[in-house]
Amino acid sequence: MILNIDKPVGWTSFDIVKKIRGITKEKKVGHAGTLDPFASGVIIIGIGDDTKKLTGISNADKAYEAELILGKTTNTLDPEGDIIHSQAIPDLSYEDIKGVIKSFLGQQLQIPPMFSAKKYQGKRLYKLARKNIIVDRNPVPINIKKIELIHLSNKRITFSAFCSKGTYIRVLGKDIAEKLGTVGYLHSLRRTKVGDFDLKRSQTISEFQSTWMSTAH
Repeated sequence: MILNIDKPVGWTSFDIVKKIRGITKEKKVGHAGTLDPFASGVIIIGIGDDTKKLTGISNADKAYEAELILGKTTNTLDPEGDIIHSQAIPDLSYEDIKGVIKSFLGQQLQIPPMFSAKKYQGKRLYKLARKNIIVDRNPVPINIKKIELIHLSNKRITFSAFCSKGTYIRVLGKDIAEKLGTVGYLHSLRRTKVGDFDLKRSQTISEFQSTWMSTAH
């Protein structure tokens, strides 16, 4: 069984796996493509033999909607970190911001953030980051296939991005802010699509639980 779950804010990807395991009593449960705790939206869960399909699904392109706060940044590039830097925001027009966002379209290299699950010499980067250890990270090739400015309000920018596997939207937000002449961090992030799995057809944990309990499992 493959499930399209709408992950709530505050849950880790493993929290979802653990909850589904508890509901279904299945030992083999996995997920395709980690979502940070502060993020919400589509997370694909595989149960039983269908966990074999998860690698292919996690390699698929993904779509996001993000809200970027300008003028401040955190050590995690999201709201869960500590504010480490503030900077004035230049006088920017809607067209200025739209142009900068569009400039990130296409293939490029992106440096993974320190607060990530990537490994360095066998250790997770976020574990090093928590000890204030910063290491050089190799840039990773990514492809931003579509990116658009959705909304501009005071110091906040909402944008959407459709991109290849391995793209960190937190880093994309940071890079957009820097290209605008300031700093920034993601206030919110919602994944709207993973491959063919769309948020419109996803279900909450409680919806899945109700359906599961009402059928003859």
